[in-house]
Amino acid sequence: MRRISGMAAILATALTANAATAQTEINWWHAMGGRLGEIVDEFAAKFNAEQEANAGTCTLTATYKGNYTETMTAAIAAFRAGEQPHIVQVFEVGTATMIAAEGKGAVYPVHQLMADAQIDFDQSSYLPAVISYYTTTDGKLLSLPFNSSTPVLWYNKTKLDELGIAVPTTWDELKVAAGQAKDAGIEAPLSFGWQSWTMIENFSAWHNLATGTKENGFAGTDTELTFNNDAVVNHIQRIAEMGRDGLFKYGGRRGDSRAMFVNGETVFWINSSAYYGGFVKDITGFEFGQAMMPIDTNVASAPQNSIIGGATLWVLNGGESAEYRCVAEFFSFLSAADQQSYWHQETGYVPITTAAYEKSQADGYYNSNPGTDTAIKQLSLNQPTSNSKGLRYGNFVQIRDIINEELEAVWSGEKEAREALDTAVERGNALLRRFEEANQ
Repeated sequence: MRRISGMAAILATALTANAATAQTEINWWHAMGGRLGEIVDEFAAKFNAEQEANAGTCTLTATYKGNYTETMTAAIAAFRAGEQPHIVQVFEVGTATMIAAEGKGAVYPVHQLMADAQIDFDQSSYLPAVISYYTTTDGKLLSLPFNSSTPVLWYNKTKLDELGIAVPTTWDELKVAAGQAKDAGIEAPLSFGWQSWTMIENFSAWHNLATGTKENGFAGTDTELTFNNDAVVNHIQRIAEMGRDGLFKYGGRRGDSRAMFVNGETVFWINSSAYYGGFVKDITGFEFGQAMMPIDTNVASAPQNSIIGGATLWVLNGGESAEYRCVAEFFSFLSAADQQSYWHQETGYVPITTAAYEKSQADGYYNSNPGTDTAIKQLSLNQPTSNSKGLRYGNFVQIRDIINEELEAVWSGEKEAREALDTAVERGNALLRRFEEANQ
């Protein structure tokens, strides 16, 4: 009997040792390629190293799954097959789709995840304009912000200084400055990218205008688009007229017009703050800067706040409790000031927490790189309103395609702004009704 008991003790000790070293594996599917993907891999390696150093049991694998659309599509297909990752990166216009999935039990809300894991999680430490995009109407965070940016006014500082042109702060000033640059031989003084995001969604938030009913879709799927209001119509018409005068040149739906700014064809470019890292690498012939977006003083006397683009990390249901504990630990790690300030300084995306912003200040980053805090200042300018915390429309990827089509008809002279935006709203509302019916 003593011999059997001794063997049992040996086996028990071995099993305990194996249990202690057993690793809990979690998977993160993301859409970050190039240098961004390299940093994601750095984060995964650092998290795993910290787990090992502190006798943790979590192991994270980060996998690139293509662009935003491809990553989201892959995750949906994997969920249907019961092979979903624990974490998937989804761009902001997919938020309504993910919320609909949450209502059907596919998503594990972040606020609940952190509470269940009993890990300290204070939403007040996150920038309000960042997390407000991804919260419920009563302020509960659904997904973890990761790569967040906002449009800024990029400008060719060398050329403006040479021509004696001040950086414009209003659209009237921008039009005058573009005219001066044109007279001095600049081929196309102004361009922009992601035109629905920059010229409609952010123009509206910046001037505290709704783009739709029901708090821009936050308060219900029975929302309707309203961005065909006089302020936006007049704004789009003004740009069209600038195009006819040779002051504006359309360069594509996404970041296609980036090359126009890099090669000096334009001196003003409105697009994401996240282009900073690429500009540092690619622009060698002139000094560039970034400023806040211009305001239309016919609409508002002062700006409200801009809204973000980018993506967040959603947690998908179907795993084990130990795995979700690891997800919560990784989210805590990823939100820490060291990771967020590094991500911000390397890429141009904004830090998602006040602590990360303050660390970048303490590091002297903004003194060494003037203007790189512009995006944060825009997002934090005022407490977001129901008009300026973001938007949450179903089928919005397809609606953006409609907006692109209609704006392109304006830039080509086929339509006036009023007709184009009325048509975009009508076609967009039809897609909203389809989404509403599918998610009742």
